[in-house]
Amino acid sequence: MKAFPRLRRFWLAWLRPCLVAVAIVYPLKSSLADINFVPTGSMKPTILEGDLVFINKLAYDLKVPFTTRRLAEWGNPSRGDVIVLFSPEDDMRLVKRLVAVPGDTIELRNNILFVNLQRAAYQPIAGGAPAYVTRSDAANAQFATETLLNRSHAIMAYPSVFSPARSMPPVVLGSDEYFVMGDNRDNSKDSRYFGVVPRRLIVGKAVGVVASMDKPGWWLPRFGRFFSALN
Repeated sequence: MKAFPRLRRFWLAWLRPCLVAVAIVYPLKSSLADINFVPTGSMKPTILEGDLVFINKLAYDLKVPFTTRRLAEWGNPSRGDVIVLFSPEDDMRLVKRLVAVPGDTIELRNNILFVNLQRAAYQPIAGGAPAYVTRSDAANAQFATETLLNRSHAIMAYPSVFSPARSMPPVVLGSDEYFVMGDNRDNSKDSRYFGVVPRRLIVGKAVGVVASMDKPGWWLPRFGRFFSALN
C-alpha cells in the first residue's frame, strides 16, 4: 500500500467503508426488511406489474441471515395476509395471498372459495374496475370483493378464459402447511399447481407499495400507488 498512495487513499476513503456497509446492510436486509419488485400480474388488482412491495420480514419470526432457519418465532401468518414465500417447486420468490392455514379444509367450486365449509361472499367492486388496471383487463375481466371470515380483498377473473384450476376438491392442511393463491384467480401459479407451502418457506408479510412503475405503459410512474398500504 505504501507504494501506491492513491490506491491506499481510495481504499481508506471509499472501498473499505463500502465493504463495511455491505457487510452490515445485507444481513439486515436478509433478516429484517426488503423490497420486492413484482414483474407479473398474478396478484392483480391488489398488486400490479411494476410495483415495488415492502416486505416486513419480522412480521412472524426472525431468521438466520440468508437462510430459512428460524431463530425466534412470535406469530404465524393469518388467512388473508399477503405474504412473500419461496416456491416449494423451484425456490423462486413469490408474492401471494394466504387463503388457508394449518388445520383448514379448502375447496374451490368454479372460482368460489370455501374454507372449512364456509363459502366466501362476493360483491361487485363499486365503480367497476379498480384504478390503474389496463384497458384490456377493465374490458375483459370481472372484479369483485371477496370476504371470508371478516377479511376482505379484491380479486379478478377472466370469464372467457378456460382454467382447469377454477375447481379443486377439498384439501385438508397439515400442522405446518399453508395454501396460497393469487388474487388474479385465472392467471396465477400458486398452491393449486405446486401444492401446499411449508411454514419455513414463508419469508415475511408484504405490507405496502413503496413505488410503482407502469410496466405495460412505458414504465411511467404511478404516483397514486406510492407509499400505499396493501389490503
